[in-house]
Amino acid sequence: MNYFFEVVTLIILFALYGFIHSVLAFEKVKILFRKIFGKFIAFYRLGYNLLALIGLYFIWDLAPQPSLQIYKLPQPFDYLILIPQLLALVGMIWCFKYISLKEFVGLNQFDRFLKNEISDNDLDEKYTLRIEGPYKYSRHPIYFFSIIFLMFRAEMNLSYLTMLMSFTAYFYIGSYYEEKKLVRLFGDVYKDYQKNVPRIFPYKI
Repeated sequence: MNYFFEVVTLIILFALYGFIHSVLAFEKVKILFRKIFGKFIAFYRLGYNLLALIGLYFIWDLAPQPSLQIYKLPQPFDYLILIPQLLALVGMIWCFKYISLKEFVGLNQFDRFLKNEISDNDLDEKYTLRIEGPYKYSRHPIYFFSIIFLMFRAEMNLSYLTMLMSFTAYFYIGSYYEEKKLVRLFGDVYKDYQKNVPRIFPYKI
């Protein structure tokens, strides 16, 4: 029974984290921040990412950790499982060939602030629609490769499984709201993209 309450607590904490993370990603929140702080909107993306990392650290450090072991792979399978993880890392690097890592993190925005290149219409990042490389097979390949990386483990316990399921759910829910914004930005081009390319996992039903 203790495992049940620990899992429920962990899910609630991840849900709260996902809710705060999503609210801070809303365009209305960013516009409000810009109204209050003006060109300091340039620091929003960097702060957003830092808060995300700090939030994960606190959840991992303070939340209950249901330690029930689900499986533990024997040798040499515990090393072979590193292969899909390595491929997932390569996939993420492949993704960042088509989008700017510095823009994604928030460093480009900081650079534009220093050069006084922040306009009154800027929000936290400049969006570009890429339908190349991995984006031809998945609309959110970074989410896909992140799930693959997290999924393959030499050892799995209940705590990690709960985290994996929570992140996968968040990726799906978050991508839904993210795409509503992308439809507003890119219109019919993005709607056609949605029709032809799967959301996360690169297959069509």
